[in-house]
Amino acid sequence: MSTPMNQQVLKRENDQFMNTGGRSQENRSLGFRPAFMDRDTSAVYESRFANGLPAPVHMLDGLPSELIVQRSASGRVTAVKASVVSGFLLDDEFYTREEAARKVNELH
Repeated sequence: MSTPMNQQVLKRENDQFMNTGGRSQENRSLGFRPAFMDRDTSAVYESRFANGLPAPVHMLDGLPSELIVQRSASGRVTAVKASVVSGFLLDDEFYTREEAARKVNELH
C-alpha cells in the first residue's frame, strides 16, 4: 500500500529537491505556485491555507475533503490520499517537483 501524503513526505521531498529548483523557495520568483495533483483523477489543486487563501508553500489544510484521509484532534489535515502528489503550477500547467526542477534549469 502506498504512503499517504503527509507533512513527513513533504519534508522528505523538500530535503530531496534542495537546490534543484523543485522547492517553493527556489522557484517562486519564476512564477511557480505550489500545488497538488490527484493522480487518480488528474485534478489539480493550488496549495491553500485552511481559510482558502493561496499558500506560498505546500499546505495540506486547504485541500478538499474528498482527498483527506486523516485529521488531528484539532481538525488540521494530517494526511491525504496516497494518490496525491506535490508539485507546482506555472501558467496553469502542473509540474511535478522533478519537472519543475528541470524547467527552472531551462529558464536559468
